[in-house]
Amino acid sequence: MLMNSPDPLAKLSYGPNGFRVLRPGQHVLCAVTGEPVPLDELRYWSVTRQEAYASAEAATRRLSGEG
Repeated sequence: MLMNSPDPLAKLSYGPNGFRVLRPGQHVLCAVTGEPVPLDELRYWSVTRQEAYASAEAATRRLSGEG
C-alpha cells in the first residue's frame, strides 16, 4: 500500500524573482541547516545553486563558503 507523508517535501525551481513548484508539497529543506521551511515562509534561495535557506544568516553562511 502506498503511504503519503502527512507533510510532503516540495520540489521547486528557483528563479531571480520567485520560484516555480515542480512537485507540490508543504515545505522544502534548508540547504545549510536541514530544517523544514514552509513554502509560505520561504524568502531566501540561490538561483545558481538551486537551493533554499531557512534564514538570511543561513544564506550568508552558505554563499560565503561557511555552510
